[in-house]
Parts: sequence; C-alpha cells; structure tokens
Amino acid sequence: MIQPRVLKGFRDFLPETEIQRRGIVKILEEQFRLFGFVPIDTPILEYTEVLLGKGGGETDKQVYRFEDHGGRDVAMRFDLTVPFARFMAAHVNELYLPFKRYHMAKVFRGENTQRGRYREFMQCDFDIVGTDTASADFEILTMMHDSFHALGVSGVTIRLSHRGIFNRFLAHRGIAKDSAEILRTVDKLSKIGSDAVLELLEELSGKENARAILDFIGAEGDFSAVLEKMEDLAGGEDEDTRRLKDLKAAMARCGIQESFVLDPSITRGLDYYTGVVFETFLDELPQIGSVCSGGRYNNLASLYTKQELPGVGASIGLDRLMAALEEIGSSGRKEAPVEAMVLCMDEEGTGDFHALARRLRAAGIRAEVYPDPRKLGAQFSFAEKKGALAAVLLGEEERKAGTVTVKDLAARKNHGGLSPEEAIKLVRELTKKERN
Repeated sequence: MIQPRVLKGFRDFLPETEIQRRGIVKILEEQFRLFGFVPIDTPILEYTEVLLGKGGGETDKQVYRFEDHGGRDVAMRFDLTVPFARFMAAHVNELYLPFKRYHMAKVFRGENTQRGRYREFMQCDFDIVGTDTASADFEILTMMHDSFHALGVSGVTIRLSHRGIFNRFLAHRGIAKDSAEILRTVDKLSKIGSDAVLELLEELSGKENARAILDFIGAEGDFSAVLEKMEDLAGGEDEDTRRLKDLKAAMARCGIQESFVLDPSITRGLDYYTGVVFETFLDELPQIGSVCSGGRYNNLASLYTKQELPGVGASIGLDRLMAALEEIGSSGRKEAPVEAMVLCMDEEGTGDFHALARRLRAAGIRAEVYPDPRKLGAQFSFAEKKGALAAVLLGEEERKAGTVTVKDLAARKNHGGLSPEEAIKLVRELTKKERN
C-alpha cells in the first residue's frame, strides 16, 4: 500500500475549509469587479529566465526550478506579479491602457513553513498598469481598504511609505550603491528586530550610516509629522513626497485616513518596487505579519518590452489571512454545503424527489437528494452533518395529495400539508434567516 501523504508545506483542504476559502474569494472577486477590474490567468510553469529576471535576493533561492522533458529550464511561479509583467509585454497590443486586472491563483515557494506560511499557497492580486498617477495608487489603497471591510474584518491598518524617498535619503548619505541590499535588510525589521538589523546595516554602510538609517525608518508621529521628517532627511520636497501628500489629501476627502499610517520602515524586499509601497496588518494579530502588500513598480515590464508600462498593485495572501482570521475568531459564518435535504422515502418516488430538489435549486436553495431509502433517523442525521437547515419529506401519501412536509432541523418542528410553493417559501425563509 502507498502511504497517503503530502509534501511538507502542501495541504489538502477539507470541505469546511474550502467552502470558507471560496467564500472569501467570491467576496473579493465581487469587490474587484465593483472597481472595474477584470480577471486574467497565467501558466503555473514559466521559463526560468522569465521568472528570475528581476526577482532578486531570497526569492531566487525559493523558486521550484527544474528541467522539463524537453530539456527546458523551467520554474513554478513564486508570485503573480512577475508573470503579469510578462503577460502585459506579450499582450499589450490586444489590451487597453490603463489595464486593471485581478488574478487569484496558487503560487509556490520552497521556503521554511510556519504559521500561515506554506510552500503552496493562494494569492489574490490586483493591479493597474499603464499609468503613474496618485489616482491609480489611491485606487489600489482604497480597494485594499474596501475589500477588508467587505470581508467583515475590522481593526485593519495599512502602513505605507515611498521607495523614492528612501532612495533619495540613501543617495544623500552617499550609500545609494548599496540600496538594494539595504532595502532588503530593513525589510527584515519585523522578523529579526532593530538590534539585528543595525548589526547588518553596520556591515553594509558603517556605524554612522546604520544609525542614520534606523533614525529615518523610526520616524514617529502623525502622517504629516513623519512625512516632514522623511522629506527633511531626504534633502527636501520632490515628486515622491508630493505623491504622498496627494494620497493623504485623497484619504481625508474619502474619510478613510484613520486606516492608514505613514511608516518609513515599510520598504518591501523585492527589487522591482520604485514608488509607493504598503503592507496591511490586523490590529489584533500584528505578529502574523502583513496579509496584503504591494506597491508601485514602474520598471518591471521593461525586462520584456521597450514599451513603458508603469504599474501599481497589491496582493492578498489568502492562506495567511485565513489563519489570522481563525485565530482572532473573525472567520465569518461557516456556510453549509447544503441547505435543504430531500429525503428518500422509497425507490418509487425517485423522480419526484429529484423534481422537487430541482424546484428548490431554481429558487436559489442549495438542495440535495438522499440516494438510499434508509431509516429516517439515519437520513436526518446525515442532513444535520451536512449543515442542512431543513429536511423535505415527500412520502407516498404526500405524493398522492400533492403536498410536502418540511422539518425545521434546528427547531425540531414539522410543517406538514404544504403545497410545493409553500414548502419552497418556508425553506427560503429558513435559509434567508441563516444567511443574515
């Protein structure tokens, strides 16, 4: 016998968890469509040179890479952003700009597993390509804010900064040549702490510069106060600080400024970010890390095309989000796989049972027919295990009379002598009450 096992960092999803996950995906998709975003998909496998052209650092070490049967050097996508850049370069002439996409699919990273982090996981990405404006940046930030609200998740803080300001600060200190490694080091702040980061920065840029960097990323106060200090340390006002001021004004105009914090320690580790960067944290569980992150990447597509395609986007780590929501008890109502169970009273009534189930489904009720004429107790038990709210009985006498009996499984109450229309209305009322 072959042992039924799965690889470390990979998982099976039982129905209860998969229903919850798909429920979250459905809500997010509805939210994305409200903003005018359209869906796309890309292959899981890409040429390695496509994926690693600008990944940089630790990501390259985590990629699942191998030679396929045709001798090609291929790799499994580690995120949805790099394949999207390749997608845009390949199809830009078939699309319209600016192009707003969302993509929800699995990605793969051979990293160490921990709470909420797996080697196979699902990302929900949304991007705007073809424009470099405060409006596009703000739309991504707004959609992040509204998506968590739609999921019923309260206590969400979106922390943002700007790569351009940090790069100007490094140039002002004369250490711009080490910017990529410094950015990646600062990005480790929440994982290894300020002392460890300081030690690494001292090795890169010396003690004085290391302490100056910590002073920059440690700026505190409200949005305006932090921005003023960042601006001063970076050498004054420029396009990057004006962009943050425009975003702050838009947040205030829309009444959502309380959900955003200007945090210069937010840098994002990947090399391709060039402008605004952001990460999202649950206030009740900050230690689990960011559940939605991203930023502006104006040069990523230049690896694949000479056409300028500035972009901005974000990604929700669905698995990490689900783990966090479960821990804080905000995973939402668990949707039952079936709402009404039509019982099998006898073999002769098979067609009638299925005809009634079809009418229930036509009314928007998830309905199932029990396949075997077992004892009613066993059928009731099965219905309750699947989370059904109602059991529908259509015995021989009821079929002759043209009536239906509905049992409210929660209240343990029978409603007999109903017409099919009345039975459907009753079940709909039960399901409506439960859904609300």
